[in-house]
Amino acid sequence: MLQNKQERSNRHRASMRERSSAPVMLALVGLLGAAPVAPGQRIPIHKEGSPRPIAASFRICAGGDVTLGTDLDTAWARTAAERLRQFGRRPEPDSLTARLKPFLTGADVVLLNVEGAIGSGPTGRTKCSSQASKSGTCYAFRSPPSAARAIRRVVGPKVAVVGNVANNHARDAGDAGRAATIAALTSAGVRVTGRDTIATPVALANGDTIAVLGFYTEGWAPNARDLAAVRRHVARAAEQYEVVVVTMHLGAEGADAQRTRDKSELFLNMDRGNPVGFATAAFDGGATLVVGHGPHVLRAAEWRGNRLVFYSLGNLLTYGPFNMKEPANRGAIACATIDSGRHVSAAELRPTMQLAPGVLLPDSSNRAWKLIDSLSALDFPRTGATIDGSGKLQRRAAARAGRQPEKR
Repeated sequence: MLQNKQERSNRHRASMRERSSAPVMLALVGLLGAAPVAPGQRIPIHKEGSPRPIAASFRICAGGDVTLGTDLDTAWARTAAERLRQFGRRPEPDSLTARLKPFLTGADVVLLNVEGAIGSGPTGRTKCSSQASKSGTCYAFRSPPSAARAIRRVVGPKVAVVGNVANNHARDAGDAGRAATIAALTSAGVRVTGRDTIATPVALANGDTIAVLGFYTEGWAPNARDLAAVRRHVARAAEQYEVVVVTMHLGAEGADAQRTRDKSELFLNMDRGNPVGFATAAFDGGATLVVGHGPHVLRAAEWRGNRLVFYSLGNLLTYGPFNMKEPANRGAIACATIDSGRHVSAAELRPTMQLAPGVLLPDSSNRAWKLIDSLSALDFPRTGATIDGSGKLQRRAAARAGRQPEKR
């Protein structure tokens, strides 16, 4: 008898649970019925702890080095401003960046390397205070505070702007200057990456969020020479975000540094990292796109399956005491359409040139197309990108024929 009463009690409780859950199930059925599923349509299911898929493809446009003047070299500033006026330009940051805007049309995200500090007032100890500046190998840049707002205003308010501070000029005004730079950019609405090893979340206008990570070859920034750490930091970001974009400031500099090798490169006797090894580590960690800068010249681009790396986009807008002789006067904006994690569906190059430091123009000769195409063929015969007559990046014939991509 006691057993029968217990069984009846269990059945009653189960029945009550079923009746209490029925309205919830009906509501779920109603919701699903309100949005019929097309035949063959895949319904994305987000699992807790996995990265949330992006809802739509987006376009990211990236450029190389941007410097909007310096008040750390007053003699240069006076002569440069006078020369700029000969081209009908003004030295104010907003005037300099005005010529950058047409290159960024159609972007949902803009990624730029902020080459130098931003701020004003006394600097204390600068980078060149501890170096033999008379040797001509030490350059220090600090743009006025208005530079941060000028960088943000290169595109409209619905477009996200990301500034990388993992580079060799971020500390030109010392550690305090680097902190002031980050504060100025943040206050202006520029998302800052490269300040540490934590990925920078970047919200897109449609509600999607991607991640950006910046690396340089010194210990005070995320270290591009520690390839195991690069992979680990990128993998951590890929656990949270479906799309991770990585930017790297590394490699030798100058006209003799146009070739890309799978080995560590030196500049002024400093180890400036292995660009190919870095890209491999970033892709192994889950990166979708890798953007390079630092050599001050254009370099090859390479497809890694459906992912893409630009080894150097060169100088973009460098109003500082830079050498603007060929090939340092050539740059490019690279725009890539990303459909999902690990998938770049299209990419194009928008060639730029500088007649003088800060005098930015479209390059009517499309020199960047020819340089990147030829360098890609030389350095990556099977996986290097080809550039067609409209500036679009294509895969090489070997890849189109279905051969396996070159492993690195």
